[in-house]
Amino acid sequence: MDNMRAPVEMEMSKLPNLTVGDVYVDTPRMTTRNVNVFYGDKMAIDDVTLDIAEKQVISFIGPSGCGKSTFLRCLNRMNDTIDSCRVEGQIKLDDQNIYDPHIDVVPLRASVGMVFQKPNPFPKSIFDNVAYGPRIHGLASSKDELDGIVEASLRRAGLWEEVADRLDQSGTGLSGGQQQRLCIARAIAVSPEVILMDEPCSALDPIATARIEELIFELREEFTIVIVTHSMQQAARVSNRTAYFHLGRLIEVGETSTIFTNPQHELTNSYITGRFG
Repeated sequence: MDNMRAPVEMEMSKLPNLTVGDVYVDTPRMTTRNVNVFYGDKMAIDDVTLDIAEKQVISFIGPSGCGKSTFLRCLNRMNDTIDSCRVEGQIKLDDQNIYDPHIDVVPLRASVGMVFQKPNPFPKSIFDNVAYGPRIHGLASSKDELDGIVEASLRRAGLWEEVADRLDQSGTGLSGGQQQRLCIARAIAVSPEVILMDEPCSALDPIATARIEELIFELREEFTIVIVTHSMQQAARVSNRTAYFHLGRLIEVGETSTIFTNPQHELTNSYITGRFG
């Protein structure tokens, strides 16, 4: 694998810093312009410009270590938790720069929710896991209203029928797939504008993965979703658009069907056809 990858990296270093495909869309919910990310002196993301369309799913694909998760975490400032990380460029949500020093990251992360690779329910009851966000953000004025938010969120996450009679039980006692759907319910309970998913199915079995993919397909009617996935098959199944990253750079972006059947960049084609990755 190392021998196969080396020529590709040498080739990449000679390429101009241009991206193939439609980086701009007519109705963006988020926009990124000339984004660079550094860990200390090491550049992890190199000059990425990309629009994220409203109420669509966009998948980020590419080899391990290509920067797709790093870029995803820029979209709700999760990289702020890493002392050595520095983000340059501009990222806007609804025309507001999320890196403006006056922006409070707490409401930002409610507007741009996150679902992680490994299910991480709080060590609380199922009810309290979902109710946590609405409580701290003051979204419910009464117990009945809070009950309604919890039920609606669990229904939208496809979990209500499975847990309705045990809401007082611990969320950590659910199966892996149920825990991930609980985390999705927790994210949507605060009515986010965007949901970020960082390889949400990598720790799940095929049946649970299929259920999460069905859920993603349903949720895109209401939410803008950005998903990092190591599975090209998953990207093909759930996303409207796909962006291919390589060595910290956005190489190609476009309609998912086009990316997988007629990629325009040689590097994208090499990855899709299994020459490396």
